Amino acid sequence: MFKSQSSRLAQPTILPDFDRPFGLPAFSSVAEAIAAYDGDDAIYALYPQRIQAATNLFLDQFPGKVLYAVKANPHPAVLKILWANGLRGFDVASIREIDLVRTTCPDAELYLMHPVKSRRTIRHAYDAGVRHFAFDCAAELGKILVETKDAADLHLHLRLALPKGGSATMPLDGKYGADFHEALDLLRRARPVAAKLGVCFHVGSQCMDPADYVKALSYVHGLLEAADVRIDSLDCGGGFPVAYPGMTPPPMQDYFTRIRKGIEIFGFGDLEFIGEPGRALCGEGGSTLTRVELRKGGDLYLNEGSYGSLFDAAQCAWKYPVRLHREGEMSAETSAFRFFGPTCDSLDMMAGPFTLPADTREGDWIEICHLGAYGQAMATDFNGFQSDATVAILG
Repeated sequence: MFKSQSSRLAQPTILPDFDRPFGLPAFSSVAEAIAAYDGDDAIYALYPQRIQAATNLFLDQFPGKVLYAVKANPHPAVLKILWANGLRGFDVASIREIDLVRTTCPDAELYLMHPVKSRRTIRHAYDAGVRHFAFDCAAELGKILVETKDAADLHLHLRLALPKGGSATMPLDGKYGADFHEALDLLRRARPVAAKLGVCFHVGSQCMDPADYVKALSYVHGLLEAADVRIDSLDCGGGFPVAYPGMTPPPMQDYFTRIRKGIEIFGFGDLEFIGEPGRALCGEGGSTLTRVELRKGGDLYLNEGSYGSLFDAAQCAWKYPVRLHREGEMSAETSAFRFFGPTCDSLDMMAGPFTLPADTREGDWIEICHLGAYGQAMATDFNGFQSDATVAILG
C-alpha cells in the first residue's frame, strides 16, 4: 500500500514521543504520505499531536472526569494516542466497542452509556468489568438488574430528556431520555438498587453556546429538588464543538468556565462530575486525502464520498475546510466546486461549495480537514469503495 524503503523515501518518519504504539505509517507531511502511496483509495490521515493537544486541554481544564466517546472515532490508533496522553475512561455503546477498548487499552474504565442495550450486551459488559450503565425507562432498568443478577456494585446513570431548544447544530432530543415526571419515578426506583446513582444528559452535538450546559444544570437542580433523591454523579455528556466553516463556536475554555460556574451555583460540587467529549478530542485530528478522478466544469469526481467519510458533507451540507496538494505550481485564483463520490449512487454528492485553486484537475489530491470525528468512523464499503489506508501526519 505504501512504497518500500527502496523508494525515494528512505522510510516513514517515526513519532518519537509515542514510539509508534499506534502502529501507523508516519510521515512528516501530507505530501510525503501521498508520494509514498501506491494504492487506489482515499487515505485517512491522523494528526497525533492535535489529538494530544485537545486531550491535554480537557484533562487539564474540564472540571471533572473525562471520558472519550468511542463512537466518534474507534480506530485503535486514536484510542492508543488518548491512552498515552493520560485519558483513562471510555464511553462505549456495543459489544464490539467494549472488546475493542479492552483489547487496545486493557486497564481502561468503561461506561456503557447507551440508554438502550440488548440483554446480551449488558451481560457481556458486566463480565468484561463494566459497572456503569445508563437507562432512561423502567424497562431498561429492569433489564440491567436481571442481566447482572441484581449486582450490588452497579453505578446507574439516568439519562434525562432536556427541554427543547438550545444551540446544537444536531439536536438529540426525541429518541432518548426520561422527561421530568418519568425521571422523578425512575430516580426513586433506582436509588435502592444502585451502589451509586447518577444522572446524565446531552445538550446536542456541536453545541454552539456554552450557556446550554448551565441551562441543563439548572434543569437537573430543579429535578433533584422535586425528587428529593440523593445522587452520586452528574454527567454532562458531549456536544463540545469543533470549528467548521460557517460554524465558529466560542473558545473551549468558555464551556469549561460556564460548566464550572453552574456546578458552583447549583451546589453540585460534592458530586463526581463527568464529561464525554468525542468530536472535540479527535475532530481536528483527522483528515481525508482524496484524489480527483475527473473534472466536469465546477464538479469534481473523487475517490471518496458520502458513503465513505463525507456523510456529513452530503447529508448535513457541512462545508469542511479543504486544501489542494499537488507537486508543482497551482493557480492563485480560486473557484467554487461541488464534489461527487465514487459510487454509482447519484445521492453521493457534496454540494459545498468548496473553494479550491481554479486549475484543480484530475490527479490532484484534496485534503478535506476536520474529519477525525464521525467521518472516518462512518465510512462504509458500499459499491466496493473503501479505504484501509490510515497514516499519521506529524507536521
